[in-house]
Amino acid sequence: MDSKMAKKIIAKRIAKELKDGDVVNLGIGLPTMVANYIPEGIDVTLQSENGFVGLGCAPEEEKVDMDIVNAGGQPVTIKEGGAFFDSATSFGIIRGGHVDATVLGALEVDQKGNLANFMVPGKMVPGMGGAMDLVSGAKKVIIAMLHTAKGEHKILKECKLPLTAVGKVSLIVTEMGLMEVTKDGLVLREIAEGTTIEDVIAATEAELVIDEELKIMES
Repeated sequence: MDSKMAKKIIAKRIAKELKDGDVVNLGIGLPTMVANYIPEGIDVTLQSENGFVGLGCAPEEEKVDMDIVNAGGQPVTIKEGGAFFDSATSFGIIRGGHVDATVLGALEVDQKGNLANFMVPGKMVPGMGGAMDLVSGAKKVIIAMLHTAKGEHKILKECKLPLTAVGKVSLIVTEMGLMEVTKDGLVLREIAEGTTIEDVIAATEAELVIDEELKIMES
């Protein structure tokens, strides 16, 4: 499976996790794709940390307005009733506990719900950014990422890179399946069609608890 298709599968599955009335923040990169797959009939308010609520899906090429961009600088749309504001207000929403869910990428995540997503030692990085506020302020933290990186494990027993947050991850969604962080361990709840349990175990360093009612992941 190519990377583009894998990311689409991840974004579509995460969109089904969002509930009517939720305020949701989408991180830079893959998470922004979730906005394109919100199910019909589900009214979700998307918040962008660079200062607005009411973020919509990606615009058609001829309707791009570079004055309306998400936190990653990508052109987006704004829905009727949306609003723009300054960074202080934006982070007041995040730090005040008003975000129901945040969707973030990860370099590493582990079976205890720890997250490392802001730096690789020795490489130039801009800093931790809003992720540290989002994982602390959001009620639910969903990780959207490819299952491995160049064949290397990303879902670990214990993160090796500097941590962004400790014990804050709720769900991990990859092209191979959906995993939930619980007090009993990392539970594999859903598996992608055409993927075996053995495939997921081989691609995962963390110890997985296989749900007795394991389902095929919705696409």
